Amino acid sequence: MSSSSAAPGLSPATDRAPQSLCAREPRVPADRLVAEMVPPPRFDSVRFDTYVPDPGQPSQTEAVRVLAEFAAGLGGAHPAGAPRRGFLGFGRPKAHRSPAGPRGVYLDGGYGVGKTHLLASLWHATPAEPALKAFGTFVELTNLVGALGFQQTVRTLSGHRLLCIDEFELDDPGDTVLVSSLLGRLVDEGVALAATSNTLPGKLGEGRFASADFLREIQGLSARFRALRIDGEDYRHRGLPEAPRPFTDEQVTRTASATADASLDAFPQLLDHLAKVHPSRYGALTEGIGAVCLTRVRAVPDQSTALRLVVLADRLYDREVPVVASGSPFDQLFSEEMLNGGYRKKYFRAISRLTALARDGKKLVGAAAGD
Repeated sequence: MSSSSAAPGLSPATDRAPQSLCAREPRVPADRLVAEMVPPPRFDSVRFDTYVPDPGQPSQTEAVRVLAEFAAGLGGAHPAGAPRRGFLGFGRPKAHRSPAGPRGVYLDGGYGVGKTHLLASLWHATPAEPALKAFGTFVELTNLVGALGFQQTVRTLSGHRLLCIDEFELDDPGDTVLVSSLLGRLVDEGVALAATSNTLPGKLGEGRFASADFLREIQGLSARFRALRIDGEDYRHRGLPEAPRPFTDEQVTRTASATADASLDAFPQLLDHLAKVHPSRYGALTEGIGAVCLTRVRAVPDQSTALRLVVLADRLYDREVPVVASGSPFDQLFSEEMLNGGYRKKYFRAISRLTALARDGKKLVGAAAGD
């Protein structure tokens, strides 16, 4: 097959050796951590008008309206040290650097209701230069503090109009206090905030972290946030077919060889490799990968391994990297004990996202087989 006639996503050379994630040991300099605080590739083109509210969930439509107004109130970039506009767009003198009232919004909802879509849409809709607004996960934010130090992070982000934090981690009290202190300093500097969060250990409920708990955990910042509840079911499975069944090792290997820039790894070895790479580098680990092909998928053996896999699933989903796998189906990755424990929301999110990527991967398998 010539390169001109190759199917999209397929390599014209079907006999080349695929890449291996296990052979990668990425290094990420601190300045890159700052430059990459933008919505991930999956959310490059999302906007409020591309969010499709569930007709049976009016809170979704209301959230779009409120967030659009929120973004409009953040208009106008400001130079460092200049008077800044308040949360609702009203000017405030430099002598009053910490105004009363809300300075942020918290999106409260279960996995798969589109919180990240809305958070990224808010970032895109905020009328400021990209360099004056930041978007990252809680883990990326704590990594930035680790790389730059607390004071330098404050200085780096204090000139921003908006900081969006996706998947605010509340599992580690130390990190929660650290980030809460950082956000307090940024609010005092005029930075508006927007956040989603995960579940506290022991909080089962609906698989979502309730706004009352979030506001309690961020302590002195609670009065600065307006909570928006977003009800609904996981949109990734709304009206869609079930996840594809796992393929055979032969199908996975053939697809890896036929797909441009694909990686091929045995799942147990990949789990071992993830333990040697800091989660802040999982994005770099998957950079340039066209598809992730995995053989011998099985249930993860312990909680630490499971949490690393969750981060990898998030980075793959952000980058829209299809997944093709053999072995156990993705809904069997985590034990019943894990799915009933304090990190249940993370595990269900990982299953949801890997299932969505497996649907994309199924197309590659068919193309590699000539179907």
